[in-house]
Amino acid sequence: MTQPAIQREELHCRTIEMRGYRRSDGDYEIEGRVTDTKTRPIQPQGTDAPVPAGVPIHDMSVRLVVDELLVVKDVTAVTHAGPFPDCPHAAASLAGLKGARIASGWTSRVKSMLGKESCTHLVELLIPLATTAYQTLAEARFARGDELDATGRPAKIDSCYAYSDERELVRRRWPAFHKPAKPD
Repeated sequence: MTQPAIQREELHCRTIEMRGYRRSDGDYEIEGRVTDTKTRPIQPQGTDAPVPAGVPIHDMSVRLVVDELLVVKDVTAVTHAGPFPDCPHAAASLAGLKGARIASGWTSRVKSMLGKESCTHLVELLIPLATTAYQTLAEARFARGDELDATGRPAKIDSCYAYSDERELVRRRWPAFHKPAKPD
């Protein structure tokens, strides 16, 4: 990004880190961590003491264990730092993801978890964790070949801009499914 033309003061820094690992047992671990820090002390409402500048107000991690088909075998969430004493107890709310598959509908399922039994920050990590899982298993997915829908059409078609049935990529990979864009 280019430097803005107007002077500004940083107030907040959110860092999100995602990593994917292949395990020796054939499964995969997908880890995500979110950290929020302020450049000045802040006292969250309802707390007794301020959080000093640079000390994480949020520092939370989620680890998913998935198989090669992206089925969640285990989920672990940890609140290393949170603004309120009750924050760490929300980690248990993610256990309901065991057995779920990271596929179409994942984001809706994850968003449905938001509410009084969960932690917004832990739930929010689950959406980019799915993308990280997908990227982690790219080599395994490529080796399996194209996933097809019920009609025999590659499921990847129309999943994003590049995979639009009107684009060059689809013309090259799956010419039978290419639909040239209509002229304006």
